[in-house]
Amino acid sequence: MDTAASQSSSSSIMFYDFLDKMRNPAALNLVKSIKSFIVSFQFSSANPENDSKRVQEFFSTMEAAIMEHPLWAGATDDEFDCSMEGLEKYIMTKLFSRTFAISPEDVKTDQEISEKIHLLQSFLRPEHLDIPPFLQNEASWLLAEKELQKINAFRAPREKLHCIMSCCRIINNLLLNASMSENHVLGGADDFLPVLIYVTIKANPPQLHSNLKYIQLYRRQEKMVSEPAYYFTNLVSAKSFIGQLDAKSLSMDEIEFEESMQAAKLDSKVSQVEASQAQTDPIFSTRMHGMKTNIDGRSNYPYMEAEPGELTVEDVERLLSLYKDVVTKYSSLCRAVRHPSATRTEPSLPVPKGRDDILLQLEGQAQMIREEKAEESQQNCQSQHTSYTAKHCRSVIQRKDAEALSAKKVDGFQFNPM
Repeated sequence: MDTAASQSSSSSIMFYDFLDKMRNPAALNLVKSIKSFIVSFQFSSANPENDSKRVQEFFSTMEAAIMEHPLWAGATDDEFDCSMEGLEKYIMTKLFSRTFAISPEDVKTDQEISEKIHLLQSFLRPEHLDIPPFLQNEASWLLAEKELQKINAFRAPREKLHCIMSCCRIINNLLLNASMSENHVLGGADDFLPVLIYVTIKANPPQLHSNLKYIQLYRRQEKMVSEPAYYFTNLVSAKSFIGQLDAKSLSMDEIEFEESMQAAKLDSKVSQVEASQAQTDPIFSTRMHGMKTNIDGRSNYPYMEAEPGELTVEDVERLLSLYKDVVTKYSSLCRAVRHPSATRTEPSLPVPKGRDDILLQLEGQAQMIREEKAEESQQNCQSQHTSYTAKHCRSVIQRKDAEALSAKKVDGFQFNPM
């Protein structure tokens, strides 16, 4: 059983144990207090800081009430703690839609971080974060990435925090193993944090900002200590680093960084345009998909069968690049195939400045191909006509010779004496 499955099973046991105790008639007063708090909270105006304070105060009140309740008489510290974990999960599951990512600013921050991470994923490497080669283990880091990506699958703050802890523990264990094999003394956060940043970028966990804020506000404060607090603080630092990341934050040339970011933005924009086209025009999507799967070259040409009206301004940059690639390959092919004109110098083509120029250039190339095919067809026809005429002449001569020979045979028969 993996870490996540074990955690889920343990959490479920605690939660259902808490529910069983709440179903006991003796717990009626506790149930009324819990339901009353949930109803009053849901009908109040949202304010994250005040909401957090109210929830934490209610946890403290219920903790004192549960400790004095007869149902928990003689309970061990672990049993009592399990009940409090069950209470937290019940309360926050009921209030999740009222407390998670409710601020427009939080939603905006989530989107900005996710988009930036998506761009960084296309070119960022461990060495850009000064991670030593002997500590690099991307294949094993996948386990940590998967744990972090699970954070949105849960509603209880404890379970979300556990996803972070599982991720960080995997990283920490991998670093310890690598350092032992290399006789290297780990530098604490100096070695751990860069790897956590890289894993976070590769994982791109959904709503990272809102999840961290939710844990910080609604996880029971007495549980945000020691190892959970250390790992949580490191992920908060990783999120802040990513949000402010630029060329100066990395071991990377500033020009190279900017070019990589621009290229990633262009690719992302093209993907969004194509996705939008696929949603609005299923026929166009089907045609484009079929075209891509039928081309075996190094590049694919997603606009080859597109109509002029389907193109947008955003398509021009990529279309220009594809056009140049097509012309280059076409010119090379012509020189290899067209023997009569193999030595002819290809005319220089002006660089198109817009969609209309590109279409005109492509139409010109198509007209050139049609003219060349017509010329070749005419030459073939002339050659075939000459061959046919020669064959016809030979046939006539052979027929005349046969007639003359036949006539001689007849004459010989008539004048032959008997």
